[in-house]
Amino acid sequence: MKNNPNNVFIDTNVLIGAYFENDTDKKCLQYLYSLKGKRLFISSLSVAQLVSVFQKKKTNKEIKRIVQDLLIKFTVISFTQKDIENAVQFEYSDMEDSIQYEMSRKFKCGVFITNNIKDYRVFTNVSIIKPLKIRVIEQ
Repeated sequence: MKNNPNNVFIDTNVLIGAYFENDTDKKCLQYLYSLKGKRLFISSLSVAQLVSVFQKKKTNKEIKRIVQDLLIKFTVISFTQKDIENAVQFEYSDMEDSIQYEMSRKFKCGVFITNNIKDYRVFTNVSIIKPLKIRVIEQ
């Protein structure tokens, strides 16, 4: 089955940037929230990584607010042992990126938003877009 261009996966680096007030990442997420008919996905791995990064920079109350916001705005995809086994099969050296990509495949995401375009070029059946170029997905 073909990937759905209305299913959009957001990489961890974009989430972290947006909640650290990076203007480009923040505007990207605000724009995505405004689109009708798009489903926004993140992985449970992204939530854990975001919490880990913020524990040294934000209060527990701020982190909880961010996580609650994520739960409202995104569908969080949990990963399984089988997903990790699939990710290991990719001929790619960055295991975390492979897991994120496998998560996007799980829900047939046709668009993958990341600041690390070069890291995802090996994955060919999805449109990889930087937050700066986000307006190209509007249809």
